[in-house]
Formats: sequence, C-alpha cells, structure tokens
Amino acid sequence: MSETSTIQEAFTLEAGHLDSGEKLFIRGEVRVVPDRSGPSPVLLICHGFKSFKEWGFFPYIATRFAEQGYYVITFNFSCNGVNETDFDELERFAVNTFSREQQDLEVILQALLANKLPLADAADKESIHLWGHSKGGGTAIIFAAEHPQVKSVLTWNGIGFTDLFDDTFKKQLEEYGIAYVANVRTKQEMPIKAVFYEDLMDNKERFDIVKQLAGLTIPVQQIQGDQDSPRLMEDFQQMRAGDAKHSVVTIAGGNHTFGAVHPFKGTTPQLEQAIQASLQFLPLG
Repeated sequence: MSETSTIQEAFTLEAGHLDSGEKLFIRGEVRVVPDRSGPSPVLLICHGFKSFKEWGFFPYIATRFAEQGYYVITFNFSCNGVNETDFDELERFAVNTFSREQQDLEVILQALLANKLPLADAADKESIHLWGHSKGGGTAIIFAAEHPQVKSVLTWNGIGFTDLFDDTFKKQLEEYGIAYVANVRTKQEMPIKAVFYEDLMDNKERFDIVKQLAGLTIPVQQIQGDQDSPRLMEDFQQMRAGDAKHSVVTIAGGNHTFGAVHPFKGTTPQLEQAIQASLQFLPLG
C-alpha cells in the first residue's frame, strides 16, 4: 500500500487540570485505511521521555502500521512539554509524573470505548494493543497490568525502572525542589520538579515495571537494540531475569532509536527490522 491509502484525523481530549486550575489537553491523531471489510485492531502508540508524537520515526511507523490494517492512535501526553512546537510548555514538563501519564491513557481508552475518537467505527474495540518506546514502554506495561481491555504490549527499548535520574540530579532536586536535564538537540535545560519523585514514592508497587511485566499473562514482545545505552541494556537484562515467558527480539546494531533521528531523515535497516518484528507479533501478523 502507498501512504496515500491511509487517512488521518486529529483529536483533542480534556485531561483534567494542574494544581493551578489550568486545563490540560491530550492532542493526537488517528490513522486508518478507509473502507476495510471490518473494524481494525487498535494500536495505541506511547512516546517516551523528552519525546512527542511528531518526533522522528513516530509519524512514519504510525503510517506503516495503519497501512497494514491497524487503527493507529498517536498522541502527546498532556504534560510532555509540547503544544505546537518542541518544547514550548516546559512548565508542564516540569510537573509530569507517571501517574499523570496513566491518567492520560485512561482518558484515551475511555474515549475510544465511547466512540469519541475520530473514525470510531473503524476501530475494533475488542482488540486493543499498546506500543511504547523507551519510557513509553514502561508506561504501557504498567497500564496493561491494570486494564484487561489491553490484549498485548509491544515495547521498543523500554525502560525497566521508573527512577530515570542519577544521584547528582536527585541531590539537586532535594536541595532546590527543581533540577534540570539537558536536551542536546534543542539546547534547552528541561526542568523536573520534586512532584516527579513524590509520585514514585507514593506508587512503589504500582510502578514496579519488572514486577508488573512478570505478572502479565497477555502476549508481550520486547524489541531491544543491542547498541542501546548501558543503563537501558541493564534494565532489559533485569526484566528478562524477572520474566522469561514473554518474547524478545534483539536488533543487531540498533541504538536507542534504531538509527532514526529528528527531524526524520528516512528509515534505516535496524528500524525496518523492528517494524517487521512488530508486525509479526501483532494480531494481523
């Protein structure tokens, strides 16, 4: 199929409020091939940390999956720091938490089930699947553990632990109530406030990704590049040690983004391998 065989429609969902009372929104798109003979399995794509729905490979892979017969949902988490451009809402990025992202996924799921997303008749609501990259992989595992509507989980270079930062960062956060992480691409110093760790402390069991993965009885596939960062390779090994029943695909030469960059400059052999492995795992494969 060619890219023109898919259609795409945008949506905006209300996602609660900040403590200040300011409204939050989830902005996304649905991609699907029109006029199929029946409804399409749903693939909900979760971006990771310092990422967004238009980053690098996301539009490309969303279209690829839609071409293969999926009802594909891409979106920005409500506090991912992006409204119109990257990153133009750093004040929201600073207060993002794992709990907030779980709430966002709940909003999307309920909108899907209530036929409030675009092209709703094209979605098979009995066949809902989560896909997550990096932090989004951990987010997807946590959500699936609490939602029987999810029929499978697919992760690309997913995190195994929710504590994303080193001791120096945490010391700065403890002392000042705010700390900063560099965005090498945009040259921004991106703020993180203490609420991030407060949320983790309040949800230790819930956000134990290794434990939640081990408890999942639905199909899970972890796709891992063997040139990912040492920390994430260690996460991967910890997840494998805690759970050997789910399938794993290792991509030789694959870095954290399988060679893709932002702005997107085209596909790579490693990215194509990850896509093909994903398609073989998902229900239409």
